[in-house]
Amino acid sequence: MLDKPAVVTLLSQRFANDKHTSLSQLPLPHTMSGAKAAASIIAASIKNNEKIAIVGDYDCDGVCSSAILDEFFCDIGYENYKVKIPNRFKDGYGLNESIVSELDVQLIITVDNGITAFEAANECKKRGIKLVITDHHMPLDELPHADALVDPQCKDNEFAFKEICGAQVAWYLVAALKDELGLVGYELGKFTDLLALAIIADMMELKDMNRVLVRAGLRQINSFARPCFSAIARLSGKESFAFKESFAFKESFTFDDISFLITPLINSAGRMYDATVSFEFLRSKDLRCAEGLLAKISECNAVRKEREKELFELCAKSVSENDKVVVVWGEGWHEGVIGIVASRLARLYKRPAIVFSIDGQRAKGSARSVGKFDILALISSCESFVSSFGGHKGAAGLVAEPSKLVQLKTALNQACINVDFNQISHDDLLGDIKADCVDSELMDIIDSFAPYGSKNPKPVFALRSALVVSVNTLGSEGLHLRLVLRADNRCFEAVYFNFEKRPAIGVRIDVLFILGRNYFRGQESLQLIIQEIL
Repeated sequence: MLDKPAVVTLLSQRFANDKHTSLSQLPLPHTMSGAKAAASIIAASIKNNEKIAIVGDYDCDGVCSSAILDEFFCDIGYENYKVKIPNRFKDGYGLNESIVSELDVQLIITVDNGITAFEAANECKKRGIKLVITDHHMPLDELPHADALVDPQCKDNEFAFKEICGAQVAWYLVAALKDELGLVGYELGKFTDLLALAIIADMMELKDMNRVLVRAGLRQINSFARPCFSAIARLSGKESFAFKESFAFKESFTFDDISFLITPLINSAGRMYDATVSFEFLRSKDLRCAEGLLAKISECNAVRKEREKELFELCAKSVSENDKVVVVWGEGWHEGVIGIVASRLARLYKRPAIVFSIDGQRAKGSARSVGKFDILALISSCESFVSSFGGHKGAAGLVAEPSKLVQLKTALNQACINVDFNQISHDDLLGDIKADCVDSELMDIIDSFAPYGSKNPKPVFALRSALVVSVNTLGSEGLHLRLVLRADNRCFEAVYFNFEKRPAIGVRIDVLFILGRNYFRGQESLQLIIQEIL
């Protein structure tokens, strides 16, 4: 049975092996293999006033990566460059031959993509275009022919912490460029807000240097140095008054706001329309511009939610309880939401999920994992049924022929025949907690170990034999529950989102819960966020 000191000990153990616990301890730019060579090539192009193109990606990480490099070029007064954010529907993912052919430049720099861009690299060589690849995805056995390549996942890269996102690689490239160009006073810390968005959005491990950067990034976001964050504050009701461009804020953004408010907004334009809108939003120079772009992004997000709801309900109808891995597909499903739907299916069924959208002879899929299970390794074990794939341990993308989907589903399930996903899904369970320990002091302890996310999940506690005092439905469709539970002569408010079972009043239940704060009409209270009724 846990008490507060035990909670502190268990949460502290998650970071026992962290080597970088402050900004001053971060690995230096020269330790990122390839960064110095890349900076040398780019610096030479700058000095020769050559045309440069930055090619990013349409997700939040790719947009943030592009914004970092774009801001650096603006800061040093270099104008002979362009930014290309591929359109998910027109261009597809990453640098390709078509994009190379449309860019009239002498140097291409990829950010958050390129590690598997073999054809595009060959096209660059044929056209005499220099190519610098910066990426963080897992490489194949062979690497594309580039003039410089920076990816911490490469076997010969001895960077001290490999689980970083594309924006962090781009940031290290800027740090190397700072050294190469002799920009002694250039401030790299101003980019930590963009790094925080990218790290959380790309589900990077929130340990070691990632934890340090996200904490610094939250402080930078709450400085409202970028108009985009002031615009989001207005939209979300965090500002209490506005006079021209001066604000007083009722509350600051939290780590949860990055996860559940800001990054979904940034991602939505790329999912539903064109990520260039989100790129321009992050780079807005004034509040009026930021608010105009945010209006477009909010429209995309509203459509995204509607499409996501429709597709999730459709997918849930075809899931078999006997499957170890959820694999579903359909003709013409919206590619912009299949990743989110896969995440929701994985959470609901507590097992990996892959959702495919079929377009002619091509099925494009998004995969999401649970717990510590390596979804990329699973897909790799069934690669004979897949045309291409890539990603991370927790999330991946893949392409297959529609005719092979049944075989792929069978192979994936067979590969997991002996895996107990129920055990894996509870890897964030800290243990049973005493009812008298559940108070604001415990909440403060939990907050002190934020940010929470991959490899540092919010602690889940078990409360045993709690008496159900009341039960009411929440939401217009009655999908959620609000309960009052009593344990050891203490009453607790609880919510159960997308509930799977409705307990009767007067029964005693065991619940798994996350402790959270509830804000209502300016008042703060604690609530149990039920994860499961055992």
